[in-house]
Amino acid sequence: MSHTNMDNNEEIYRIGVDVGGTNTDAALLDSKLNTIHTVKVHTTRDVNEGIIESIRRLLSESNVNPVQVRYAMLGTTHCTNAIVERKHLGKVGLIRIGAPATTSVPPLADWDDTLRAAVGRHAYVVHGGYEYDGRTIVDLDEQEITDCFMKMKGQVEAIAVCGVFSPVNTSQEKRVEQLAKSVFGADMPVTLSHEIGSIGLLERENASLLNGTLLNVIAGVVKGFEDALQGFGIDAGVYICQNDGTLMRSEYALRYPILTIACGPTNSIRGAAHLSGLNNALVVDIGGTTTDIGVLWQGFPRQSSAAVEIGGVRTNFRMPDILSIGIGGGTIVRADAGQDQVTVGPDSVGYELLKRARIFGGDTLQPQT
Repeated sequence: MSHTNMDNNEEIYRIGVDVGGTNTDAALLDSKLNTIHTVKVHTTRDVNEGIIESIRRLLSESNVNPVQVRYAMLGTTHCTNAIVERKHLGKVGLIRIGAPATTSVPPLADWDDTLRAAVGRHAYVVHGGYEYDGRTIVDLDEQEITDCFMKMKGQVEAIAVCGVFSPVNTSQEKRVEQLAKSVFGADMPVTLSHEIGSIGLLERENASLLNGTLLNVIAGVVKGFEDALQGFGIDAGVYICQNDGTLMRSEYALRYPILTIACGPTNSIRGAAHLSGLNNALVVDIGGTTTDIGVLWQGFPRQSSAAVEIGGVRTNFRMPDILSIGIGGGTIVRADAGQDQVTVGPDSVGYELLKRARIFGGDTLQPQT
């Protein structure tokens, strides 16, 4: 986005929007990061409607000129929800550079049928790979790789490439990317595993596939957010929250959408650091669906050192060390009078809280009622 010329003495503002399963929160900050105004609206089925409403209220209640808003940040659960719900995922073709060393365990071996069907079945193991010290095991067979790409043509929307010990030596993955561009064209998105995960072939491969399948999701998120801002006359730099507690430009998010997963809890941890002035603390974030407990360490969320499962798939990319408990403000409580038994969650009424919760006249019991 380009920026409108402004008087150098005019105050510059930032807008931050965080979309949760139950509520969408928005905050307006000045150039010194003082909080000017905040609003909370209920998340809508079409989350963009909740984002638009939160920005509308923020501007109208604060009386800030939209031209003065120069930065806009968005934290969203879109990508996490897409994987969990198996919705809106794109078809991805995979090239694993690892034959003959890795053929005993095929790609997507630990994926369930629903997720495998959503991502597609174009996964191929080709000759290549490196030793742990970066020495070549087998040279690439470029014709073999090109033949695989020809089978995928017209069937996939993105390519993922994962090689044995590619974080140690990236050359073969980069060459496969060049071959992909020559077959599919320069606009075909390609995820290289060494840019996503660490040592551990299967987990890194899974993370790369998930990143590729989320590209359509994040493209819709970024476009929806930019359209919402432009609708209010806001010409701002757009940033997306990532799961280490920092921000990435929207262009970067369009390449690495998987880095938005679990950004909700990390937003809360960074917010706790900002509001409390503490650098080290335990942070408890009670949302509508879950309660998340994380560690604030030297001002940022502590990263997990273990492999993390996302939607039933084991991955090894960067993730915060979060303990998530399925109890929140919208958690459904069920009382079985016949057996004198009460069960709590893990499901939640989510954005339907005002309609379904007993405290608001509905028929569903929540912990707070």
